[in-house]
Amino acid sequence: MKRLFTGMTDTGLIRSVNQDAYYIEPDGRFFVVADGMGGHAGGQEASRLATQTIQEYLTTQWDSPLSSQDLLEKALLEANQAILTDQRQNPERSDMGTTAVVIIFRDEQPMCAHIGDSRLYRLRGAKLDQITEDHTWVARALRLGEITADQARSHPLRHVLAQCLGRDDLRQVDVQSLQVQPGDRLLLCSDGLTEELSDQLIANQLKSIRACEKAATALINAAKDHGGRDNITVVIVAIDVLTRSE
Repeated sequence: MKRLFTGMTDTGLIRSVNQDAYYIEPDGRFFVVADGMGGHAGGQEASRLATQTIQEYLTTQWDSPLSSQDLLEKALLEANQAILTDQRQNPERSDMGTTAVVIIFRDEQPMCAHIGDSRLYRLRGAKLDQITEDHTWVARALRLGEITADQARSHPLRHVLAQCLGRDDLRQVDVQSLQVQPGDRLLLCSDGLTEELSDQLIANQLKSIRACEKAATALINAAKDHGGRDNITVVIVAIDVLTRSE
């Protein structure tokens, strides 16, 4: 499976510090985006710890007998534990946490895992699908029919997370297989992008600009043009060739 990829992050127009982080494995085996919270120092440290711990765990355990699902789940739980340890050692960061969204390309079946409201999208042809479900109060209320989609977009509690890394009660994370085919484009992003741009605007950028780096730049610039109120991080993975045994 041949992949082209790029990643970019921007502080945005309002924030003075970038609390987002991302990691791209040089051979394109896995990709991580994290969006930290808990004050400037806390948010930065939480997202940094998460991406570093996930990277180190996946790298060292890549050839282990663990299934891809177990590998991903354990990587995020390790990141959660690293943040909890830092919280205990540094009480000034006791309320820090972070979202995370991760893709791995291992064996025949790509997998993704996420926690919080950083998202994974897949563009196939002209259709953009949100693969992950936000772990927020608003997303849950929307699924239960308690609010409408229009209400969700501007709800005052839309940033309240139901889950994140850095919590004692975290026991499992959402892991799912990822269906890809030639021509697909995958987008991992923090909510600094999705707060400013609708899914339609995101799809338009991805459809009209095929080069990964140019598309990433266009998405970040568009988010800034629409306000840029938060840090903005995007990772784009283009699936050019998919070879599998039939």
